[in-house]
Amino acid sequence: MTALPPRALFQHCPRCAKALAAGSDPRMECGHCGWVYYVNPTVSASVFATREDGRVLLLRRSREPAKGRWAPPGGFIDFDETAEAAAAREAREETALAIDGLRFLGSWTNRYVYRGVEYRVLDLFFTARALNPTDAAPSEEAEDVSWIHPRDAHPESMAFPSTAAALRRLQEGR
Repeated sequence: MTALPPRALFQHCPRCAKALAAGSDPRMECGHCGWVYYVNPTVSASVFATREDGRVLLLRRSREPAKGRWAPPGGFIDFDETAEAAAAREAREETALAIDGLRFLGSWTNRYVYRGVEYRVLDLFFTARALNPTDAAPSEEAEDVSWIHPRDAHPESMAFPSTAAALRRLQEGR
């Protein structure tokens, strides 16, 4: 099955039910009633949590997309949630880690295919200090967790191109 962008899934105006004109841009506009909707990117937050020896916690994904590939704990930001709060929540939910000293590492774009829909994502990456590194354990979203020194991690083993780019920046020490 080919993944479709969200715009391709909307054939009719949700306000007046008239057919929408075909289009590929992120803006949907009804020529009949004037309804306008912007399909904006979904936003995620991930965190490279570090312990005292400089190793970062990575998890092996247990779900598609990118099942079996490595990533730092992370996920989609909820409504009314800051990126920082989402990064801390995802670290806790996915690995039981508490973090402190969150610092922004960078942002990259990504395409995330889920159930046949291709979502455009803005991935935000942070670094932080792990407060309880010995408690790190995989949740149902992770097959495994591992403390790896950034210099020993391989960008090509990361789950997404954005994750690989963030790892490269971490390796560069920027």
